[in-house]
Amino acid sequence: MTRAIPVDPLLEDNYNNMARRPDAPELLRQWSERSERYRSKADAILDCAYGSSERERIDLFRCGEKDAPLLVYIHGGYWQRGDKSIYSFVAAAFNDSGVDVAIIGYPLCPQVTLSEIVASIQDALAWLYLSASSLGICAERINLCGHSAGGHLTAMALITNWIARDNGFPLDLVKTGIPMSGLYQLEPLLHTTISDALHLSTDEVQRLSPGFSRPTSSAPVLAIVGGAETPEFFRQTDALVEHWSESGQQIEKFVESDVDHFDLVDRLASTDSEIFRRVTGWLR
Repeated sequence: MTRAIPVDPLLEDNYNNMARRPDAPELLRQWSERSERYRSKADAILDCAYGSSERERIDLFRCGEKDAPLLVYIHGGYWQRGDKSIYSFVAAAFNDSGVDVAIIGYPLCPQVTLSEIVASIQDALAWLYLSASSLGICAERINLCGHSAGGHLTAMALITNWIARDNGFPLDLVKTGIPMSGLYQLEPLLHTTISDALHLSTDEVQRLSPGFSRPTSSAPVLAIVGGAETPEFFRQTDALVEHWSESGQQIEKFVESDVDHFDLVDRLASTDSEIFRRVTGWLR
C-alpha cells in the first residue's frame, strides 16, 4: 500500500529510537525483571482501575511518609507500545527518597486514537486527585513526569483546563510538569513509519501538538532531554521551551549529559544521577 506521505529517511532516522538501539529488546527485558523484583517488596497498590478499559490501570508505590509529594510517571512507546509493568523500577529510588510514585497504564494505538489516549491520562489524573485520601497520598502534591510519548502526554495534561473539566478541580491540579525527550509537534511524525499505527487526522496533528498551545496554569515545567538524543528531539524541546516561555511560563531546559533516548530512563531511576537530583528538587 502506498503511503499518502512518503517516509523521509532523515526524520525516520531521528525518531526511530528502536532502530538506533539494537539492544532495546534486551534492555526492556532487564527493566521488566527489575520492576518485578521491586513490586514483590514495595508498599504497592497494583492495577487500580481509573476507567473501563483493561489497560486503564495505575500502579501506586508509597514511600510511607505522610503528605509526601506524588510523582506520576507516564511511559513511552510512541503511544503504541509498552506497559506500566515494565517501569515499576523507576519508583524504587524515589520511594527511598520520600516520594510516592504512581505509574499510569493507558490504551494503545491503533486500538484507540491518540485523542482517546489523551483523555485516558486526564481521567487517570482526575481519579488520583479524587481518590487521594483513600489511597493515602496527597492530592495537593501531584507532579507529572513522562518520557517520549509520555512527555507528549505530560505536556497535554499541562494544557488541560481542569476547571472546565470539573469546577471542583483546581486549575493547578498538576503542580509541576517534567516532560522528558517528548514529542510536542506531531507533524514531523507523519513523515515516518511511526505514524502508521496512529492514523492521525489533520485536526489531531494540530490539536494534539502541545507545542502550539499554552499551559493553563502557572505550574513550573522542567523540560528534559538526553545529551545524546538526535537533533529532532533537541529541536522539539527547544521549540517547546521557547514557545511556552513567551507566554510567561516558568520553564527550564535541562540536558542530562551523555545519554540517549533509552538510557535517560535509567538515569531517572538512579539516585546518583543529576537528573534524579533535578527532578526530586523540582517536586512540589
